[in-house]
Amino acid sequence: MTFEEAVYHRRSTRLYKDEPIDSDKVKRCLELATMAPNSSNMQLWEFYHVTDPDVLKKLAVACLGQQAATSAQQMVVFVTRQDLHRKREKAMLALETANIQKNSPKEKQENRLKRWQLYYGRVMPFLYARFFGILGLLRKVIVNIVGLFRPITYQVSEGDMKVVVHKTCALAAQTFMLAMSAEGYDTCPMEGFDSRRAKRILKLPYGAQINMIVSCGIRAEGGVWGDRMRIPFEEVYHRV
Repeated sequence: MTFEEAVYHRRSTRLYKDEPIDSDKVKRCLELATMAPNSSNMQLWEFYHVTDPDVLKKLAVACLGQQAATSAQQMVVFVTRQDLHRKREKAMLALETANIQKNSPKEKQENRLKRWQLYYGRVMPFLYARFFGILGLLRKVIVNIVGLFRPITYQVSEGDMKVVVHKTCALAAQTFMLAMSAEGYDTCPMEGFDSRRAKRILKLPYGAQINMIVSCGIRAEGGVWGDRMRIPFEEVYHRV
């Protein structure tokens, strides 16, 4: 498919054929999902590709028994991992250090390296750290003071940073669904689920959070509910 064809082909599918899909193709679509843009390239996500029939049944129960889950051939659980921020910061600092050494003139390397060391060594740890909301409150106080003198990002509370991580994961999920559409497969992003039960089924650590569960398969007759409806483009498009 062309990109436009894949976009129009993708529909939220609530009923799938009892027909297997290729796990390797689904895995490849998840590899493509890692190419999605994400905040500061932190990649605070994990993808749980569920193919085991017993686990699928348990997840279908956690998804409140909706048909999109009970008829799914496979599922992918998109998980945020803000608790891994220190590991990701170290990886990104190593990457940027190598990039500077490879691509920057020698006379500029020291200053550029200091900027990345500040960003991934100080700023990111401060932004992503959590402590019962207290650190978020401290960050809000700091940015409100600094904001009196220059432009600054104000969304730095612990709740704000949680939103950032979930937005990033959702971009990966959308990329995955479009990749699946290009393969001729169908998906349905589900937000209605028992997150505690799903976490237990997948044995996720305490710091992990489920962003969404995406069911996968080939649409059956009646699997797509009616014609697509979108608000008129003129109502949502604003050229400035």
